[in-house]
Amino acid sequence: MKKVLNAVLMFSLLGSLIGCSGGGAAEPPANGGTGTETPPAAASDSKEPVKLRIAWWGGQSRHDYTLKVIEMYESQNPHVTIEPEYAPFDDYWKKLAPQAVAGGLPDIIQMDISYLNQYAGRNQLADLKPFTESGELDVADVSENALSGGEVNGKLVAMNLGVNALQTTFDVETMKKNGIDIPSKEWTWDDMDKMGAQAKEKGLQIGGFAYRHDVFFPYYLRTIGQKMYSADGKTIGYSDDQPFIDYFTRYQKWYDNGYILSLDKEAQKKGVAEEDEIVLGNSISGTGWSNQFLAVANLVTDRSLELNPMPGPGTKDGLFLKPSMYFSVTETSKHKEEAAKFISFFINDIEANKLIKGERGVPVSAKVKEALKPLLSENEAKIFDYVTWAEANSTPGDPPNPIGAVEIEKLLRDLSERILFKKISIEDAAAEFRKEANAILARSQQ
Repeated sequence: MKKVLNAVLMFSLLGSLIGCSGGGAAEPPANGGTGTETPPAAASDSKEPVKLRIAWWGGQSRHDYTLKVIEMYESQNPHVTIEPEYAPFDDYWKKLAPQAVAGGLPDIIQMDISYLNQYAGRNQLADLKPFTESGELDVADVSENALSGGEVNGKLVAMNLGVNALQTTFDVETMKKNGIDIPSKEWTWDDMDKMGAQAKEKGLQIGGFAYRHDVFFPYYLRTIGQKMYSADGKTIGYSDDQPFIDYFTRYQKWYDNGYILSLDKEAQKKGVAEEDEIVLGNSISGTGWSNQFLAVANLVTDRSLELNPMPGPGTKDGLFLKPSMYFSVTETSKHKEEAAKFISFFINDIEANKLIKGERGVPVSAKVKEALKPLLSENEAKIFDYVTWAEANSTPGDPPNPIGAVEIEKLLRDLSERILFKKISIEDAAAEFRKEANAILARSQQ
């Protein structure tokens, strides 16, 4: 069991999860939105000026194309003005929290599955079903499965923008150059141990960022038939601490052996793709969601990167298709209908999606997905191919994380640091995590 464990974690998930702040100067509208199947958003339905605020997190490329899509929409809907607000992932949520308390959330907010129940549970997200029924939010080409990922308590509180799957990124050329074995799709944690040792011998590492345990520990649990949370979200999903012990035992081994990034170096990063250790030439691999591959791969212009499944055994049970992220309309918005129309444009407009190109996940609209295939770059095509493979080699995902999950993720992160700094034994950390996490969930039910 010990063997099993392990490791996983590491990879760098963060990659683009995080995004970047900066600016992304907007460029002129791509083409004024010609040729799309989406009608000009019924702009003429009302001449009343409408101002929408929209917030998202992401990397520089995401900022750039999102601003272009906004300009495209505004050109077709001259009565609508959209004010963008964007930030790195962590800063994004820090900024959103006080806005929520003050009742000043933007009209449209990019939403992550980790926060979905939290915001929906506090009635801060509008139900989008009335707009799907009226057609203002056109979901005719979106599967029920994709839509259901945004439902909480029977309400559609978030529109899925794309589909992702966990993946490992390999810098194949650097691996070949340094005589490092390139694993197959059926690789295991033991293979990863070996890869880490080989990389270390060559002065390289594995993992583009520190590992996101809130992502990889649940993946590991799924590979051994267990879950992070119980079905009702009221408790942790496992009662035996051995999986926690196995997972962190391997992770600590990687850290102590220098296979992965040190905590002090990680602390200096903001999590933007530009800081990924693969981009910097220091790592042969990274891990994250499939859409995050693009930001990293596009920055590495002198060699090709490849997507590979996560290590196993149990990869198929561990993998699932995840809504990459959502757009939600906030309950405080005074222009919910207009906000829904913009989201409809974002997921259905062919010309807009020629700019987006699946960066927020493989499109949920079947029509858009087909239209984009001939236009994809080599890296974009790799993502579409990988997600297609994952569709046939994964299992259904879990319900959205329960309220309290964000606090539990912080607890897991803090315990990981204490483990690596030898401030607590893995066994004691396992017991503390289970006890504290269950207490958090119990409080969240009140």
